[in-house]
Amino acid sequence: MLPIDAAAHSSRWRRRHPCEKAVLGFGLTVCAVCLPPWPGAVLVAAATLTVLLGPAGVPGRQLWRAFRIPLGFCVTGAIPLLFEVGGDRGLVVFAHNGPVHAGELLLRTSSASLGVLLFALTTPVSDVLPRLVRAGVPAPVVDVALVMYRISFLLLDAISKIRQAQAARLGLTTRAATWRSLAGLGATAFVRAFDRAQRLQTGLAGRGYDGTLRVLVPEAAVSGRFLASTAGLLTGLVALTLVLERSLP
Repeated sequence: MLPIDAAAHSSRWRRRHPCEKAVLGFGLTVCAVCLPPWPGAVLVAAATLTVLLGPAGVPGRQLWRAFRIPLGFCVTGAIPLLFEVGGDRGLVVFAHNGPVHAGELLLRTSSASLGVLLFALTTPVSDVLPRLVRAGVPAPVVDVALVMYRISFLLLDAISKIRQAQAARLGLTTRAATWRSLAGLGATAFVRAFDRAQRLQTGLAGRGYDGTLRVLVPEAAVSGRFLASTAGLLTGLVALTLVLERSLP
């Protein structure tokens, strides 16, 4: 199981309805994108971290492991704003107000990423996919996504075991051996993926598959109090941002 899935299954909000967490997480993401980077994005990031580490109960180490990859993309996207290519001043020079624009973009994207992670770290995919049918998504599309999600863990486990076996047989000692091992790993994973798919199709056909996968979905009611608290938090962030934007230089 991936760390983000483990965090979602062990979250305090595991039994809450996904709609509640979607409204909160994506609402914070929209605020981070629409509000001014300073102080809006900073307030949204602080509020999101407080919710994740507090009521949601996500451990700080798991949050950092999940956040460091999107943070790297945010930093990579902000770096080009520091430079200006072409023009009268030279081929590559520092752009006017480049650090300001880069910092604003970094604040906006990182806080928006935290909002998405709030939903991902508290909501297992297995709770979301079956409910998409009620939202109007075609059932075959949901079935394919559900099967791919479940089979991906089997393939990841197989790849990990193959990698360990190659290392035990000194297949990673030199660069040439490493490349050969990677080629063998890719070929074996490709073959096993097709084998898993064929076995899955045979198993479904033997169980009378009629075009719809029927799975048990944990019952959860939408909490009006939670949605009201979410609306209050988002409204407070917008109001506080507008007030501080007028008072701060």
